[in-house]
Amino acid sequence: MKLHPQVEAAVEFERAREALDAGETLAALAHLEKSLSLHDNPSLKSYLGYCIAKERGHVKKGIELCRESILIEPEAPVHHLNLGKIHLLSGDKTEALRVLREGRAKGEHDEIMRLLTQIGTRKPPVFPSLSRDNPLNRYLGMLLSRLGLR
Repeated sequence: MKLHPQVEAAVEFERAREALDAGETLAALAHLEKSLSLHDNPSLKSYLGYCIAKERGHVKKGIELCRESILIEPEAPVHHLNLGKIHLLSGDKTEALRVLREGRAKGEHDEIMRLLTQIGTRKPPVFPSLSRDNPLNRYLGMLLSRLGLR
């Protein structure tokens, strides 16, 4: 019996999410491409953007797909999660943190919280008027941290 295209797309999307949970982005990519060919959905594009960036190295295309999903569904934290993961893949930690924090503000998402904890946050510089790279800020910050005063 042939399933309705939307139902078949949902089944493929669920398989893709299971593959992602298992760390199998290549398998997830195949399921997402099949699902998207059957039914257009912002969540599909968001996950597809992440998989394309991770597996094929098409970071710009992945960012574009995630941003498109955010424009359509701005309140969905998962789009921010996928965009943040792409920025991490590309080495842009600052932008990844910004996007992940924006996603956290949209709603609770366990994986966003896990990633933010994993990345960590930097303490403010000891002397805010000086740059973060200034030797006074760097060495005094390290000293205060070792002494447990920071």
